[in-house]
Amino acid sequence: MRNLVPSATKVSTLEPVYNEQIPDSASCNGVQESIVAAAFDVDRGLIFAASEDAQFGVRIWRTSVDPCEWNAPILCGSFSSIDPKVLSLRVIGESAQLILVTRSGDTVTWQLDELGELVSGPDIVGSVDSGILAVEWSPDDTLLVMITGDENLILMTSTFDVLSEAPLHTEEFGEDAPINVGWGAKETQFHGSIGRAHLKPSSQSSTQIQADLSDDGLPRVSWRGDGAYFVVSSLARQTPQSDKGRVLRVYSNEARLQSTAEMIAGLEPSLSWRPSGNFIASTQKEIRAGPSDTQRTGKHGVVFVERNGLPHGGFNLRGDDRDSGIKHLAWSSDSNVLAVHIERAHGDVVQLWTTGNYHWYLKQEISAPLSTRFTSVNWHPEVSMRLLLTSPLQIIQQDYVWETCAGANDTGCVGVIDGQKILLTPFRTQNIPPPMSSHQLLVNTPTDASSGSLFLSQVPPHISLSQSHDLLAAVWQEGHVMIWALQIRITPGGEAAMNPILIWSVNLPRELRHCRQVLVSSENVDDEYRTISAATLGSDVNGNDQIVIHDFERVILPLGSISVTRSRTISLKQKNGRLVAHKIPGHLAWQAPDGSIFQVHREEESYSQICSFTEHCPSSQRVDAQLFVGLSAEGKIYTAIPNAESTLLASNVNSFTIASGFVIFTTTSHDVQFAPLESVVAILTSGQGNDVLSLTGDENKTGELASQAWQKRRVERGSRIVTAVPSTMSLVLQMPRGNLETINPRPMVMEVVKSDLDAGLWRKAFMACRKHRIDFSIIVEHNQEVFMASISAFVDQIEDVDYINLFLTSVGRSQLPAGVVANVCDSVRQDLEDRDLTKYVNSILTAYVVKSPPDHEAGLALLLRLRGINPSLVEEAVKYIIFLVDADRLFDTALGMYDFSLVLMVAQHAQKDPREYLPFLRELRALPQYYQHFKINDHLKRRAKALRSLSLAGPEYFQEALDYLDMYQLHEEALAIWQGTDKYTDVLGIYGAWLFDRHEYHQAATVFVEASDARRAMISYERALQWQELFELGLKEQLDGNAITEMAYRVADELFSKKRFCESARVLLDYAKDVRQAIHSLAQGNEFAEARRIITLHAKSELIDQLLLPCTLDCRSQIGDDINEMREQLRKQVARLTELRIKKVEEPDTFYNLDDPTLHSVDVMTDVSMAPTTFTRYTVAPSATSSKASKRSSKTKRKMERKLGSGRKGTVDEEEYILKSVAKLVERCATTQGEIKKLLPHLLQLSKAHREEGVALQVEFDCLQSELRAAIEDIWKKPDEPTPVDSWATRMQEKAKEQLVEPLQRVPKPEMSTSEWSLKLLQRKFTG
Repeated sequence: MRNLVPSATKVSTLEPVYNEQIPDSASCNGVQESIVAAAFDVDRGLIFAASEDAQFGVRIWRTSVDPCEWNAPILCGSFSSIDPKVLSLRVIGESAQLILVTRSGDTVTWQLDELGELVSGPDIVGSVDSGILAVEWSPDDTLLVMITGDENLILMTSTFDVLSEAPLHTEEFGEDAPINVGWGAKETQFHGSIGRAHLKPSSQSSTQIQADLSDDGLPRVSWRGDGAYFVVSSLARQTPQSDKGRVLRVYSNEARLQSTAEMIAGLEPSLSWRPSGNFIASTQKEIRAGPSDTQRTGKHGVVFVERNGLPHGGFNLRGDDRDSGIKHLAWSSDSNVLAVHIERAHGDVVQLWTTGNYHWYLKQEISAPLSTRFTSVNWHPEVSMRLLLTSPLQIIQQDYVWETCAGANDTGCVGVIDGQKILLTPFRTQNIPPPMSSHQLLVNTPTDASSGSLFLSQVPPHISLSQSHDLLAAVWQEGHVMIWALQIRITPGGEAAMNPILIWSVNLPRELRHCRQVLVSSENVDDEYRTISAATLGSDVNGNDQIVIHDFERVILPLGSISVTRSRTISLKQKNGRLVAHKIPGHLAWQAPDGSIFQVHREEESYSQICSFTEHCPSSQRVDAQLFVGLSAEGKIYTAIPNAESTLLASNVNSFTIASGFVIFTTTSHDVQFAPLESVVAILTSGQGNDVLSLTGDENKTGELASQAWQKRRVERGSRIVTAVPSTMSLVLQMPRGNLETINPRPMVMEVVKSDLDAGLWRKAFMACRKHRIDFSIIVEHNQEVFMASISAFVDQIEDVDYINLFLTSVGRSQLPAGVVANVCDSVRQDLEDRDLTKYVNSILTAYVVKSPPDHEAGLALLLRLRGINPSLVEEAVKYIIFLVDADRLFDTALGMYDFSLVLMVAQHAQKDPREYLPFLRELRALPQYYQHFKINDHLKRRAKALRSLSLAGPEYFQEALDYLDMYQLHEEALAIWQGTDKYTDVLGIYGAWLFDRHEYHQAATVFVEASDARRAMISYERALQWQELFELGLKEQLDGNAITEMAYRVADELFSKKRFCESARVLLDYAKDVRQAIHSLAQGNEFAEARRIITLHAKSELIDQLLLPCTLDCRSQIGDDINEMREQLRKQVARLTELRIKKVEEPDTFYNLDDPTLHSVDVMTDVSMAPTTFTRYTVAPSATSSKASKRSSKTKRKMERKLGSGRKGTVDEEEYILKSVAKLVERCATTQGEIKKLLPHLLQLSKAHREEGVALQVEFDCLQSELRAAIEDIWKKPDEPTPVDSWATRMQEKAKEQLVEPLQRVPKPEMSTSEWSLKLLQRKFTG
């Protein structure tokens, strides 16, 4: 539902002065020179044109492609010829040549320089004596097809080497001739009662197709877009067996005939193969067969033919074309627009046709200037919407853009141009798919050429709908403007959707030319008056833009015929700008070709720049007085405000609109995104545009940030926005094939819901959430304080019980905090109870059940209360609460309330089997009250309540209570129940035994002490090795000496086994009085200083020789073994590490194990393919079936992790494992250093032999430290990085190794201890 509208116009005239008052016939006869062909020079941005002149021959003209340059063409070359009839003009970019082909048979070339100057004279590279009838270049300029005067088809290269030459006319069908197997022949089919008599040829009915007198008889050639085929249309030779008519033949790019189409009656010379290749377009005069003759009606149509020659549909041209003819067809490079050149008696026109949803729309009709003729029609080969026209004296370039004509958001009206009809559909009330519409507005314009007025084309080039009211404006190329009041019905009913009336029309001054845009805006003054403004954009004689503004002030409502109160003309100094769509008249703005935006000052008839886009945006809109939004031709959407740089929102956009406070745009990634206007303005005003969505940064990153920042929704591939209707929360999208889809995006729905909530329209917001499946928690979450204060109004508006239940259920299941949910449910429940308990009983039960945590007991209590108020409602209420809550859960809840009548009521309505619950209830009724409660709570697994009920049942149940608390470990609850009673000690005993069994000896000992159970407390202390508390308690209990001694030996042995040597020695000295064993424990712990102190204190000098001397030597020997072991480990690991690093450099593939398992099942690898390398692993896509990593279980993954960390030899993790081992070796060395530090003083003092051992030990350890320090420096030394060679192989190697972090980066370098540990006396001894 888009319109093809002009965006830029460029006119280059050969003669600066041309008398427009000369009659058409005189002017045509007086013109000696005529432009007949034109060609684009894509590389240099130029247009070359060729003119024919009887005096000068063929002359070559040059002008710029830039639409803003309206300079006259520059004469740059000529070619003298007796018959200056030009067939083709082409610029060959590869060879930088301009090639001209004439009807007389000459092929002329000129050489071009970088600026487009002809650096050589005309060079005739070849001539055909018989002349040339048709010529056509392939799309890539590599091949040339010529049809000579003697009807031969010649295929040549761009260097004019002949590849093929064959006669044009042949009786063969071609290589794709169908094979007839005899199936489906008319003779074998059933023909009903008529029989097969009609199959016999009749001499009376056999008539030949009459020759078309308007056919020039010349062949036509057209190439397919990919250059693989071309088609030739030529007149068939008339024979007794065939008629004389046009026939289409399809050839390959090697000039081999592929197929011949069936002869089509009335087929005309025009020919154009659609670049996409699906069909060939030609034209046909309609044939009407009468009883006596075949007649031509004069109506023209476009027919489509497939490559195999079969018809493929078509469409009829509009209007009465009896005196007209189709001269040429041309497809745009993107295959979307078909240009039809029509010759008429009073002037040529070019019609632009597009298709959508299997309907062909007439979008534009371009009339020839001064009612003359168009001499050529061409499309730009790369800029798809750029059309080049030539008339005898002018080169006209037209640029077009796609635009959606959408009106006010409250009606959602959209207008589509289709010839003289404007198709209108208000999407608020009707969703009618194109090509149908709610209303077809027929626009008639004066076309009487005899009246002296300029010729008016039948199709308006631009229409506009007011963005604030239902007004429609249309402008014609020659300056005719019309405005309609649509009178759209927005209320439901059976009347027409709209009733448009024409309220104003005018012919603009003739000084305003090339009118291409009109905008209508309006603003209500009050309830009775409205101000309307119409702005028309055109060009003056020099091409500079002019804006003609018509103001209609204080127009009385409802609208009728209106009159202009003021008219202004504002001239601008630039060309080919665009008016910016706006809502109110005061916001009229004009956008220059460079993206600058100018505010148009109506009163002063001037303009001034206010902001700018980064580039020109053909589709733009002014949101308010400050914000502008624009979409460029490259799909980039920009926003701009005054005094700030424009910001790029996204770079892959194909359509946008402004609605509901969002910039809504669809992207080529097949989603629709919603950018809040507030955040867009905040980005612009805060000056953070370059930080948040940078224009200079990566555009892909920009789009990614936008996607993350704003809400989006996936849509069908290729969807575009037609319009947005905020009142119905709908967004209308059009698919590429033309059908429509209406969606209700969540952001648009949420905006309406929030506005309704702010206005207190609770029911409307509720119904919108219900219709669009929005969580009802938004009603609470939007403004919790207002909602809590307006609960009464909320219930008044909702009123319906089912709706209230739905609301409460949704809130209960939402992500709101439990406290908020409970507060809302309680408040709504209280309001409902105050209103009418019987009416809202279901809603009240819902409020009890859905809050977190649910209060089922309160709901059942409500049923008991309701049973006393209105027993008739209890049954339905019970059924409802059973519907909400599981029946078994309700049964248990009622049972826990100890009310058997309520239990029976729930069980009966839940349809439980009486055999399941009645015996159980009878058993419970027979028990005492508290024991009954115990059984109920135990059945419901409420253990704490059961224990409390059992404690109240009487002392005879105390033992059962002890067993119960021990079974279910209710010790803390039991302590709280029996604290302060005579049973408290028994409970403590059970608790302590439970802790002892769990090996929590310290906690158990504390409990036993609290229970005054010294025996078990001492056992617990002994098990916990808390010997201080143990002996304190033993002495308090006055144990005898032997018991204390035995206890001391047991505890000392346990401490010794735990390597708590000092504590073991302390226990032996203090409580066992065994000095020898104490000295032995200290010696084993390398605590020789303490041992010597105790020996001296107790005067046991004999123990020095008996214990200390051998123990110190044993300790020294053990430390020496450790040093040797560490030295051996260090040397092995350093050697292996050196070997691995050499292998890493020499054989990186083997070291890194780059044999990727995903390459083993790659489809493209054959049975004889080579093994994968570092480079091929990046050039082959991994197979989805070869990846097993995602299928591993967690157990397998943990096993793999352990395997990777094991450092098995030959694996890639071995180096890292060795580095970690060296780091641990440093830690072990530090520990050994502390042991040596404590041992050396005693080796120095005990004896000479011990001193010698001390010297040797100090030397050994010092050597180990030096060797270890040197190894660390060598291992963790950063290798010198060679200067990288910039090559593909180097880059691929770096890419491969990026995935592997160097082990040195994962394992930090260990630090050696620097504390003083050696003895200087031993050093002197060693050096002396």
